Amino acid sequence: MLDKSKEILITGAAGFIGFFLSQKLLMQGYKVIGVDNLNDYYDVYLKHTRLEQLKEYETFTFIKEDIANKAQLFDIFAKFKPRIVVNLAAQAGVRYSIINPDVYVQTNIIGFYNILEACRNYAVDHLVYASSSSVYGNNKKIPFVETDFVDDPVSLYAATKKANELMAHTYSHLYHIPATGLRFFTVYGPLGRPDMAYFSFVDQYFKGEPIKIFNNGDMNNDLYRDFTYIDDIIMGIERLLNNPPSDATTSHKIFNIGNNSPEKLMTFIETLENALSKAAGRVIEFNKVYEPIKPGDVPVTYASTDLLQKTIGFKPGTSIKVGLQKFVDWYVDYYGVK
Repeated sequence: MLDKSKEILITGAAGFIGFFLSQKLLMQGYKVIGVDNLNDYYDVYLKHTRLEQLKEYETFTFIKEDIANKAQLFDIFAKFKPRIVVNLAAQAGVRYSIINPDVYVQTNIIGFYNILEACRNYAVDHLVYASSSSVYGNNKKIPFVETDFVDDPVSLYAATKKANELMAHTYSHLYHIPATGLRFFTVYGPLGRPDMAYFSFVDQYFKGEPIKIFNNGDMNNDLYRDFTYIDDIIMGIERLLNNPPSDATTSHKIFNIGNNSPEKLMTFIETLENALSKAAGRVIEFNKVYEPIKPGDVPVTYASTDLLQKTIGFKPGTSIKVGLQKFVDWYVDYYGVK
């Protein structure tokens, strides 16, 4: 078990995954130092909603800061001396990286370099950081296994996440920093990110707007996604925090955290419609507009979770029927819609 007398630093604490991880650890009595720059990539009010819930815990400390600011980040490490660092701060989004590449380099490359430097100068027991299923690019071999070839990214976002893995591997090798990279597969759930498809579909419905589906309307050649419910993601991270790499050959490891059960995008949308109909008490069907697949998107994501299960005895398993119902129930309550 983790030592509850030692601080855990979580960057991106006001983000989707960062919030739920912080909350879970705080509920168990851990001391959490949350760092977030509260940028406006999506609705800042939602980030403040998450943050207000975290501030209810006496053992939570929040610092508004950008990990790209090296001096300020070092001050945080010097003051709190965290033993566990979870870096979830990143500029997310595949499509946004095409129109605004600067912020991806600033946060995902420079910011992550600063995290590594801080971990080197203020010795930590374990660095856990967010990678992404996007590193697999257009891999045709499925399911995706951690040892697969990942040198063919199709977006700048994916390239920055691959770079993070290489940087962490190098620092781990040179400075013996136990580091674990997590390749997340399409995370969804309550209090999620409004830029994600499931969230934006519901937003658009209540605005009276059609939803855009990027599969050319080809039901026989649909997109597949390995949708992973937030609780499963948090369980995986929590167990891995207690398992820093300790092999004689390397102190850096990569894990997929996915549902190991890809769903057709259209099946996902139908399940979302059914969940929303149940929550609203009436039949709901989205107005659908079909468009070509966007640059940077990939046709399939599919996680092998064998390594995760072997290491921590756990694999995600929440069905989209259960997970989407929980999301929709939260959405209807939070936004007061029917």
